[in-house]
Amino acid sequence: MAAGYQTGARSPAPDVVDRRAWHVVAACYLGWMLDAFDFFIMAFVLDSVARSFGVPISATAFAITLTLACRFLGALLFGRLADRYGRRPTMMVNVLCYAVLELLSGFAPSFTIFLILRGLYGIAMGGEWGVGASLVMESIPGRWRGLVSGLLQTGYPTGYLLASVLFLAEPLIGWRGMFIVGAFPALLVLYIRRSVPESPDWLSRGEAVHHESLFGVLRRNIGLSIFAICLMMGFNFLSHGSQDLYPKLFLGRQQHLSHNEISLVMIIFNLGAIVGGLSTGLLSQRIGRRWAIGILAMLALPVIPLWIFSHGLVWLALGGFLIQVCVQGAWGVVPAYLNEISPAAIRATFPGAVYQLGNLLASPNANIQVWLAQRLGTGIGPAMACVVGLAALVITLLVAVGREARDVRMGHDRLDDERERSLSSGTASIRS
Repeated sequence: MAAGYQTGARSPAPDVVDRRAWHVVAACYLGWMLDAFDFFIMAFVLDSVARSFGVPISATAFAITLTLACRFLGALLFGRLADRYGRRPTMMVNVLCYAVLELLSGFAPSFTIFLILRGLYGIAMGGEWGVGASLVMESIPGRWRGLVSGLLQTGYPTGYLLASVLFLAEPLIGWRGMFIVGAFPALLVLYIRRSVPESPDWLSRGEAVHHESLFGVLRRNIGLSIFAICLMMGFNFLSHGSQDLYPKLFLGRQQHLSHNEISLVMIIFNLGAIVGGLSTGLLSQRIGRRWAIGILAMLALPVIPLWIFSHGLVWLALGGFLIQVCVQGAWGVVPAYLNEISPAAIRATFPGAVYQLGNLLASPNANIQVWLAQRLGTGIGPAMACVVGLAALVITLLVAVGREARDVRMGHDRLDDERERSLSSGTASIRS
């Protein structure tokens, strides 16, 4: 049995449970942050990789598409492992896999090998979010969920921010050096092994539940599954539509910013994402997940003209900051929302699988935007505006018909329930 919560043992004291829960939050936040850091390195080196291997930039853009497409396989593979064998050991294996594949990408001898490694990296990346999100949401008090959901999701823009800072060193270390630096997340495994307990929710369920058929559960929840997949497709078009081609093709080629100016704008851009994720996650605890998502998605629409059609470093930075407040503000609610609506028996698989299947459907985003820009003949900016605006509208319509589940009980809440029942029975025994 994993260290930490023990099935059938007396419930730990609240301060012990909270301390363990914060270790879980820290580990899962770092896992997603470093995963995103590794992913977004590719967004900054598209042209360098293309020159190195002698291929067009559309070919290196396909490497992003391939990574995104393979994430669904990772969500299924690692999610099922986590539902069957536990969240904690699966997360350690997952982090080690994506760190090693990132390192190997820096040593790829040919573009074909590079593409294969980016596809395998996509599988590893696809597993981390679902496993980490389920471990967190099952390990914290219900009253923390909104804030921690926003915090967990800000790991993504924080990783992007780290990649933006590392890009400053790209002239010195080259694109291969950036991928080699991306192997450092492997050290996170040591922290998880030492400090992170297993999910109390997973420990409390019987062996039969751990082996329940994935497709049987999905068949019983087919409407929910379709809704969640469509919602996450919209979310992935919203995020990747505003992020993947933004530094190099929009700021670099269309706006003609220098290397250091691109880094500065991207740092401010990602600070906006962090502000949005934290504030909206907390807001969702008060007004509900659906309202918080819908409000932030709609606020993105009036920001698009400033984000895409402004000129000058200050206005571009302001537009980037505000669009990411909206984009990652809406995203900040997603970890809590997907875990709350998920069937409990497959909570490690369902959120990650629907997220990454939606991501698979949105994976042609980079190629769609390049194609649309060529058809419009106006550069990449208007194409990005069209994709992001449409995605924001789709998300708003979908959450309007979805269901709210912020009061669902999970692992940590069950410990509180057991403690209250124990106290009640003890009081009743004394009275009798």
